[in-house]
Amino acid sequence: MSEAYTQAWQDSIAEPERFWSQAAEVIDWATQPIRAFDVTDGWYPGGTLNTCYNCVDRHVAAGRGDALALIYDSPVTDTICRFTYAQLLSEVGRVAAMLASLGVERGDRVVLYMPMIPETAFAMLACARLGAVHSVVFGGFAPLELAKRIDDARPKVLLTASCGIEGARTIAYKPMVDEALTLSQYGVERVVLFQRERLRAEMTPGMDLDWAELRAATAADPVPAPVMVGASDPLYVLYTSGTTGTPKGVVRENGGHAVALAWSLANIYGIGAGDVFWAASDVGWVVGHSYIVYGPLLVGATAVMFEGKPVGTPDPGTYWRVIARHGVKSFFTAPTAIRAMRKEDPEGRFVQEIGTGALQAIFLAGERADPETIGWAEVQTGLPVIDHWWQTELGWPAVASCFALGDLRRKRGSAGFPVPGWEFAVLGEDGQPVPSGQSGAITIRAPLPPGAFRSLWNNPAGYEKNFLTFPGFYETGDAGFFDEEGFLHIMGRTDDIINVAGHRLSTGQMEQIVAGADGVAECAVIGADDAVKGMIPIAFIVLRAGAESDAAMVERVIARVRHELGAVAALKTCFVVPQLPKTRSGKILRNLLRTIANGEDFAIPATIEDPAVPELVRAAVLAQAER
Repeated sequence: MSEAYTQAWQDSIAEPERFWSQAAEVIDWATQPIRAFDVTDGWYPGGTLNTCYNCVDRHVAAGRGDALALIYDSPVTDTICRFTYAQLLSEVGRVAAMLASLGVERGDRVVLYMPMIPETAFAMLACARLGAVHSVVFGGFAPLELAKRIDDARPKVLLTASCGIEGARTIAYKPMVDEALTLSQYGVERVVLFQRERLRAEMTPGMDLDWAELRAATAADPVPAPVMVGASDPLYVLYTSGTTGTPKGVVRENGGHAVALAWSLANIYGIGAGDVFWAASDVGWVVGHSYIVYGPLLVGATAVMFEGKPVGTPDPGTYWRVIARHGVKSFFTAPTAIRAMRKEDPEGRFVQEIGTGALQAIFLAGERADPETIGWAEVQTGLPVIDHWWQTELGWPAVASCFALGDLRRKRGSAGFPVPGWEFAVLGEDGQPVPSGQSGAITIRAPLPPGAFRSLWNNPAGYEKNFLTFPGFYETGDAGFFDEEGFLHIMGRTDDIINVAGHRLSTGQMEQIVAGADGVAECAVIGADDAVKGMIPIAFIVLRAGAESDAAMVERVIARVRHELGAVAALKTCFVVPQLPKTRSGKILRNLLRTIANGEDFAIPATIEDPAVPELVRAAVLAQAER
């Protein structure tokens, strides 16, 4: 056990005021906060700052203008660009001048519907510079979903590009923006369009402005000075899918966000000034906000922005090339990316040939990392592979092995230990803690630490709902357990606990067993409706190259689950499918699989990565069911 980790966690829980006041000392405040926390005013009341200034200006002012700030690596366009902090300040300043010329001011909202290009990061930071609130919507989201977000945020300006590039596909953004604005009740005043060489878009007269032309027209304008805002003022609104079909706008505040991200980079990931950090995500997700754009820049590190996929752009070695080429020190990706590489390159030939350069650790998050995936990555790289857990609402990791605090305790299947600042409880339906090893609802004691959400945009009732089931605790919506050694195991959403003939079973536990079967590249276990037992578990598996026949594999998977969990598990159905439906962030769409298994009609979710996959899955299910 790491003494540094233990002391930090104990201090953060016993003396949060002192702990988080010290953490805030690394941030440049225009006005120092009165204290760390106030029940009414939240984190760092009285403090004022500008997040863009903390990410860019202050490093230039400190004489680090020539230090590398951002690396853009795009195998899909065969482009690599590098920006120093001085160059980043210039680029952000020009975009801020563009937005200011359109009347964007403190408190205004700006929606970004953008691909993974440097201009997206420039625009996010430019909004922060002006005190405006940005809301990034993943490029390629369906027009109706974009329209919902426009209507909720009511932005003054929408920034977009002519297209995004998803692997081998080119996705035209402009037609979707146009349709969204038609569907939207409120619309926007202006659309600013960045034209990409891959595909150029038609402009809408009177509404659209060309990004390059607007930049040239405002080139002589002075760079707007950073606008100082209150610590509790919103930096951004990031929408997640709501259970009612209406997206939830998670609000991130400036003060706590800056402090928490700076602390996490230094103490979880071991990243400081001059280090290279790569989060292989997208700026449309919270990981991209926290660890592509803001986190690395807050500590003066170098951030990598990657436009591509783990396989197919051009092969399963692309991630290793990026890591080796740019001297990445810590790497953050989703388990699904590792699974994709393993499926295409089970023997790890690419990583053995390319190597891992200066890499010290690999971090996984976004969905549960099964032990087989972690084991494969550790064997192939010889590096610690650290699963850790958090949510959009939380903003930064809440469960992890704090690598930089010397805590490398790991147990495959667990996300680690509570991070300093986070106090967890696993509660039963009666609201009481359950014994070690017993599954329950995973909750976090309120108030949540800096960086976590304190409101939902236009939805105070929706925010309060998170704290009603277990008074004094935030209900994460995940189920899991603490083991006797204190490791926290997060097995899946609470709705993934299925009731089979009166027995409560964890589909996450079954997935762990199925994933361990030799030849299984990926899997998902869901609960399907059953007239007799209420629900029954059904497995979906994707085979690795060279695996045995479908029928033999199905038989072996079913026998494996029965052997390890007993007959009560009742897993009797397993489908071999070509792919699993996933979101663009790599999460498996289990609700969609449940709908397919139940034989119900389904709509293609707005978040899906490949809209063709559900039909492929349904066809495979029907074909095997007829045998």
